[in-house]
Amino acid sequence: MSSSGQHVGYVRVSTIEQNTARQLDGVQLNKVFTDKVSGKSTDRPQLQACIEYVREGDTLHVHSMDRLARNLEDLRRMVRELNAKGVRVQFHKENLTFTGEDSPMANLLLSMLGAVAEFERALILERQ
Repeated sequence: MSSSGQHVGYVRVSTIEQNTARQLDGVQLNKVFTDKVSGKSTDRPQLQACIEYVREGDTLHVHSMDRLARNLEDLRRMVRELNAKGVRVQFHKENLTFTGEDSPMANLLLSMLGAVAEFERALILERQ
């Protein structure tokens, strides 16, 4: 772990019964915030606490983009706001890190993968 800032984890599962242990397994973290609620809204208590907690120089570790947000607008906004605070956002499943000084390719991947997560959520809702 770098000494420049803390390594903070954000973990989300959709239901109380689901296990959070697999997300961020093996990642050394100073602090972890966990929500056991749907990702359809960003109005999640631990997500809000996490965003308030992180500081410039910190790295926010998230298992995958769909754990942070289920729609593209929310995902892009949160990554942009965290980067503006000087917080790096690292998505482990996608192996992508966003710093605010990202390449056009990184921004394209964020948009494409975020759109896929949004599409998956729409399919799930359609099946219910």
